[in-house]
Amino acid sequence: MQNVTLLDKYEQNAFQKEVKYLKSLDKNRLLKGFCEIAGREMDAEKYGGWETSAIQGHTLGHYITAVAQAYASSGDEELKAITDYMISVLKECQNANGYLHAIPEKHYDKLEIGDTTDTWVPWYSMHKVLAGLIDVYTFTGNEDALDIASKLGNWVYSHTSKWTEETQKTVLNIEYGGMNDCLYNLYKYTKNENHLSAAHSFDEMSLFEPLFEGKDILNGKHANTTIPKIIGALNRYTVTNEDFYLKVAENFWDIVINNHTYITGGNSEWEHFGEPKVLDAERTNCNCETCNTYNMLKLSRTLFKVTGNKKYCDYYENTFINAILSSQNPQTGMTTYFQPMATGYFKVYSSPYDHFWCCTGSGMENFSKLSDSIYFYGADALFVNRYTSSKIDWKEKGLTITQNADLPTVKFTINGNAEGKIVLRVPDWCKDTPTVTINGEPHFIEIKNGFIILEKEWNDGDIVEFTMNMQITVHPLPDNENSVSFKYGPWVLSADMGNENMTTDVTGVNVTIPNPCDNMSDVLVIEKDTVENWLSNINNNLVKWENELKFTLKGTDRELIFSPHYKQHTNRYGIYFKFVMRNA
Repeated sequence: MQNVTLLDKYEQNAFQKEVKYLKSLDKNRLLKGFCEIAGREMDAEKYGGWETSAIQGHTLGHYITAVAQAYASSGDEELKAITDYMISVLKECQNANGYLHAIPEKHYDKLEIGDTTDTWVPWYSMHKVLAGLIDVYTFTGNEDALDIASKLGNWVYSHTSKWTEETQKTVLNIEYGGMNDCLYNLYKYTKNENHLSAAHSFDEMSLFEPLFEGKDILNGKHANTTIPKIIGALNRYTVTNEDFYLKVAENFWDIVINNHTYITGGNSEWEHFGEPKVLDAERTNCNCETCNTYNMLKLSRTLFKVTGNKKYCDYYENTFINAILSSQNPQTGMTTYFQPMATGYFKVYSSPYDHFWCCTGSGMENFSKLSDSIYFYGADALFVNRYTSSKIDWKEKGLTITQNADLPTVKFTINGNAEGKIVLRVPDWCKDTPTVTINGEPHFIEIKNGFIILEKEWNDGDIVEFTMNMQITVHPLPDNENSVSFKYGPWVLSADMGNENMTTDVTGVNVTIPNPCDNMSDVLVIEKDTVENWLSNINNNLVKWENELKFTLKGTDRELIFSPHYKQHTNRYGIYFKFVMRNA
């Protein structure tokens, strides 16, 4: 991330809002619970919401990851000072046996005998802390962070090494986040076999084996409990090269995308997967938990690095724009828990200092790493994954490349002199063959596996222009072909449904959700055509405004205005509509 500079104004604002929020949080209030467990004085009061529950401490893990990522992205020394201070306090709080957390150590002992009294998901919360420590070392180079993580990994091993098969089954029956994933990451640094062994203790073979066989066994499973387990399986593959774990991850990804995913890239209803390809029937005000999306992008990113398959990049682009960028209020910087797929609801955002949901934490991480995964590189090739205005310092080649994205055209300006390959992804939304010019001259292109490879001796001042064809596309749901959504290029479109009666309710553990509004039907009546014909002529029935990314719906009983969903923040909206014929 330190080699990439964001130039896109929308993303710059999103990052700045996130950094402002991170700096506004009181470090000592986040550390208070850790100090209490360690018997150390800290003149501060713990935050409320989830931070005064049995999951307290999880926010600190997300927070130090986010601050470290923001430092890597910006070089802001104030951010590094925050992580340095917090690591120094955590070092003092770490028990001699390696234990470190804001919840009592006995919670882990209780869990091993199936006693969940007064506890919640201790291993889930531990994952956030351990992952945060590793990220601080990765992004800031703080050696104490790695030392604390290593000792904490030893403490984890002291538990897992004593587990019987039955104990393991009991423990893994309670949400444990990505404990396998973060321990594999720790092992990559320490090469401590105990850390590798501990990681494998969290590999849930009873889940992995049917997925390896390609079976969709997700119905009823808690989505954000399941996805991190698969990220861990894929991480094991990167460590041990065992093909079984790669196949598990590939099959899981295909199953989720093909059977359980909405147009935005999000999934689930009230945090759970449903029956395969049953999506229209599960559109409510509690779809698409943001943590699920965060984790699906982590999985997709690594799958692309491992396989080079373009489909992971296509999903990444779509989901980053339409679910992640969509999850932040650009005025406040606050983020969503759910994003409703039912028509007529609206986005609800966390409060700065009262909720501390899981999605508040993953939201911190999402918007502190916006420069991540725009580019990938390997050997002598630079892959362009996301088309967004940015600058990449390609140190391996001594080249600086500035991307100016004004879709459907993207311009790359090269500074420096070196031979190399610039690899352009042809997005799945690009209709017909794109065009490329180099210094204004048409360039013959060959598309291989969905990529265009431009290989030459680059000269200072070279300009590459890449132009794609964008059209409106129709995306029906598998359980109702007349329940459809629309995209224009990479952007999911949603209709503005007004701001009447914007009241909220609470579900689960203090999660705020939007209430419905009367007269918010998702049925649209086509006046003078069949549904099939009307949809097949969508580029004439959803008419783009002259100089603005807005579209007017024509030929139905309501003239709705659609625009990119990620910019729909304050009003009720509709993504999916059910189209019927007049007098059908």
